Amino acid sequence: MQSAAPSEGQFKRTMKARHLVMLSLGGVIGTGLFFNTGYIISTTGALGTLLAYLIGALVVYLVMLCLGELAVAMPETGAFHVYAARYLGPATGYTVAWLYWLTWTVALGSSLTAAGFCMQYWFPQSPVWLWCLIFCLTIFLLNVVTSRFFAESEFWFSLIKVITILAFIVLGGCAIFGLIPMKDGTPAPFLHNLMASGWLPNGTLPILMTMVAVNFAFSGTELIGIAAGETKNPEKVVPLAIRTTVVRLMLFFIGTVFVLAALIPMEQAGVVKSPFVLVFERIGVPYAADIFNFVILTAILSAANSGLYASGRMLWSLANQGTLPIYFSRINARGIPINALTFSMLGGVLALLTSVIAPDTVFVALSAISGFAVVAVWLSICAAHYAFRRRYLCSGQPITGLKYRAPGYPLTPIVGFVLCLLACIGLAFDPEQRIALYCGLPFIAICYLAYYLTRSVGERKPLNTGEKHVG
Repeated sequence: MQSAAPSEGQFKRTMKARHLVMLSLGGVIGTGLFFNTGYIISTTGALGTLLAYLIGALVVYLVMLCLGELAVAMPETGAFHVYAARYLGPATGYTVAWLYWLTWTVALGSSLTAAGFCMQYWFPQSPVWLWCLIFCLTIFLLNVVTSRFFAESEFWFSLIKVITILAFIVLGGCAIFGLIPMKDGTPAPFLHNLMASGWLPNGTLPILMTMVAVNFAFSGTELIGIAAGETKNPEKVVPLAIRTTVVRLMLFFIGTVFVLAALIPMEQAGVVKSPFVLVFERIGVPYAADIFNFVILTAILSAANSGLYASGRMLWSLANQGTLPIYFSRINARGIPINALTFSMLGGVLALLTSVIAPDTVFVALSAISGFAVVAVWLSICAAHYAFRRRYLCSGQPITGLKYRAPGYPLTPIVGFVLCLLACIGLAFDPEQRIALYCGLPFIAICYLAYYLTRSVGERKPLNTGEKHVG
């Protein structure tokens, strides 16, 4: 993987800093922000939502600091499970890889379902499953051309989202304070909705209950670690991408949540219609709701695009390390793990099935399962970083030998781990999201069992890709 012009069967280092930043933002600014925020507002209230997102931003920052040190020291495609295998044990690495695959495959399903909701805004009589099928094929095609084509398409998708979020914050802020009139002639809400139901109408427990949903909204930042193996000069690009991404996320998410909470009463928020569209339906800006619905659609598809990329690379990495059949490790002449991508489209099939059954309730369940999986992966990143630094120092190597060092060690990985663990515990208190524990915990147990049952397969020699065997 070190060659400047890799031959057939190898990944190509074609991603630049702008690609890495926008890939991360593309994965984050999607279904979680555009749909889950409504659910969180309806559960925790305005102030509770702001507090939940502030805590979520802190968690993301701590996890990204840990990931930054690991990714710069060991830039590899499929980073998380490689780090977990080396520093937490091969069975844990195997499980982390499957958890992250589950994160994005299920997120792919929820994203396509959300895209179907968007299309129903214009075509209310059309079935959600039909749009899921159309977008499923579109996302697959975007991923199988070349990684450079994928990165460029994701860059422009994400740029549209960033500009739109900024426009939403500005226009929504104007509507809050009466600079833009409300469509129905009602007076400007100012900060009334923020306090109408009390500061914390349901207490503090809902904040804990919705932390996984918040973390699901932030999931995607860790794509920086996944793409490090396909990035030029990772020791310079990865830290820059992490700093830039976290700062922008705090600005976008906190600003956006403030505007949404101020303009939408708690009892009117939900997930069937994006709260963003709900806001612009009330503002007297011509066609604003239609324009925003289109942008949300592209944003969701962008997140699905990133999700298929991530889940495909995880499957490839598992096969490359010898814990999956060699079939999934095939990379075509364009540098695309075609078989792994095809298998990962199961998430799209899942969306087709669930959108027929009960798209509104299933959407929350899918988001919760995906959120639980990504938080479990974040737990492994914090734990792996803690173990990596300890082992590095015990080996007698100088701390200056690390090209990037996470500040605040050992508090950074410890606090990050504890906050992620609390988010998982919070699922037990929410009946709508509890299914994530019912599905997630048995899934983890099955992964560990599968590893030990198939470990003889994992002992075969991995493919010669320049990466170390960690199984």
